[in-house]
Amino acid sequence: MRKIRLFIASSVDGYIARTSGDVDWLFTDQDYGYTDFFAQIDTVIMGNKTYQQMLGFGEYPYAGKEGFVFSKTLQGEKDNNVKFVGGDLKGFLNSLRQSPGGDIWLVGGGEIIHYLMKHGFVDELILSIHPIILGSGIPLIVNDPTLETVLELKDVKTYNSGLLQVSYDLIRRTTDTI
Repeated sequence: MRKIRLFIASSVDGYIARTSGDVDWLFTDQDYGYTDFFAQIDTVIMGNKTYQQMLGFGEYPYAGKEGFVFSKTLQGEKDNNVKFVGGDLKGFLNSLRQSPGGDIWLVGGGEIIHYLMKHGFVDELILSIHPIILGSGIPLIVNDPTLETVLELKDVKTYNSGLLQVSYDLIRRTTDTI
């Protein structure tokens, strides 16, 4: 079965973006393991807000990878980069995980991360913690007691920039998945 991996950055106080969605605070001075990670995946999934914001940055960064965007309004459509999916997300995700291929990257954003975490679809979390406190923004994990999940530490890497990268396997899943 293919794994769904959440490779994401956050501030020390747990925000993945400013309230506006801006990520201008992210370090781009080093690779931080991205190239190796990117070689291990062949599919990307994300929410529509994340996808639309990404298009504003210029060239689509995941060319050559199969892409799916979760959207209630664009369900069934596609563009040059991705297919838009909606409706039975649990069925879609179960089917995608059972299909042949490499690992699947859950790119973001906050709403789709919450959905996949709530329903036990995230297998691994690779979190790059940037040494900045934003004070507000889009949280990595929303305040939801049903998301309680046990994490098993796999690896910790530190960088001279002050960035700390931790990798976890997610152990506990809700009963309504797979």
